[in-house]
Amino acid sequence: MFTDLPSWLLTQTAQHAHRLVSEGLGAVGARGYHYRALTALDREGPASQADLGRRSGIHLSDLVATLNELADGGYVERTPDPSDRRRNVITITPAGRRHLRRLEKQLARVQDELLAPLSAPERAQLSALLRRVLEHHGHGAGLPTITE
Repeated sequence: MFTDLPSWLLTQTAQHAHRLVSEGLGAVGARGYHYRALTALDREGPASQADLGRRSGIHLSDLVATLNELADGGYVERTPDPSDRRRNVITITPAGRRHLRRLEKQLARVQDELLAPLSAPERAQLSALLRRVLEHHGHGAGLPTITE
């Protein structure tokens, strides 16, 4: 039966996970792109918009709107790049770091809800297996551990 196919099960689970993440982040006034951009800035430091897009996996056409939203909230600052005034350097602010911690807590709750029927070792095993499948198909190399 088709409901036993791993591809069908993955698709259904992914759709459910996406809904839970979107709702969870929406409850705290955020989107997945906000989390991804703030995480990249927090982990790797200030970046040009182009570098931030590569680090976070956010397409530049979506990144501009994301950065506008984050800047409006006081979570990031844009300053002219001293080496090239045509570019901006994006930096996470202290308020952005606090907001990121809230998003991390919210996403942890979402992960717990999604994976409620699994034990901690099963959760780790599931993540390892999914990463291995992605890597096999060329999508896991350097895969960021941030969620959309």
